[in-house]
Amino acid sequence: MAKKKSAIYALGQGLVSSTCRLINPVTRKDMDKLPSDGPVLVCCNHISYKDPIVLGGLLPRQLYFMAKEELFRNALVGGVLKALGAFPVARGKGDTAAMETARHLLEDGNVVAIFLEGTRSRTGKLLQPKSGAAILAYQTKAPVLPVCITCRDEKLPKAGSRLIVSCGDLILPEELGIENGENSEYRRAARLIMDRIRALRERDLKDFDRKAGEE
Repeated sequence: MAKKKSAIYALGQGLVSSTCRLINPVTRKDMDKLPSDGPVLVCCNHISYKDPIVLGGLLPRQLYFMAKEELFRNALVGGVLKALGAFPVARGKGDTAAMETARHLLEDGNVVAIFLEGTRSRTGKLLQPKSGAAILAYQTKAPVLPVCITCRDEKLPKAGSRLIVSCGDLILPEELGIENGENSEYRRAARLIMDRIRALRERDLKDFDRKAGEE
């Protein structure tokens, strides 16, 4: 059974996300494409350390994030992160425990959010997608919600930079084309998800250009 939104998550969603949006004003698009119940795997690009807060503040359901294990070494920080629904992942090591946690959360009907590139972009450009999200989608049969966070000119956001956060259409498990659970299928499915994110970005960059022309 899906977990209810925790009190600390609801508080942080209102207070922390509002503060972040003062630093980076946000235009939101199609947040209602996140289903109101059932398992969903949110796949997003990653351009700022504030991305989890931005997503958590905009999407109506509680998100469960993988967070790098180094953040949990401090007992206070780790405790807050766990209360907010984050769980540790050892990056670059094929962390089976983190994948198992994510799988159980999805099987229980929750929303798990993954940054598809596996790390934060240092330039604002989209990076090559990792296969972990495709593996989870195949194992749990959860639909994938592509989400893109875009800053003008594909740059990294600075204080005052406006962001556009867009949700795309759900990608159903059968659309990923994974039949045998082979690595080549996972890589192809990850590229499909990234292509959907890229399409959102290209559309939103045009919106930035159009508004700039009107100013």
